[in-house]
Amino acid sequence: MNTSKKQRRQPLPYDVIVQATEGNSEALNAVLKHFDGYINTLATKRLYDEYGNTYLYVDQYRRQRLINKLISKIVGHKQHNLTYAWYPCSLSTYIKR
Repeated sequence: MNTSKKQRRQPLPYDVIVQATEGNSEALNAVLKHFDGYINTLATKRLYDEYGNTYLYVDQYRRQRLINKLISKIVGHKQHNLTYAWYPCSLSTYIKR
């Protein structure tokens, strides 16, 4: 018998969201951690091999683009020319000081 239920995540406190928009790196990390599962789901690709088997993997390039987009919207930058890295880059480059 499967009795496991999907647990709902608690919403982010308003204070954390406000601090993240002001550039607090700890609050920004809390927001990114909150949305990490959703970002991974959006960045997941489905591949098929020559035998028809299906494989799922998280595309790191797409994942990093989603993270960069979220950070830029949170912090309030309207930069359309963000340099997207092929590897996870430091969050401190996107935080207002």
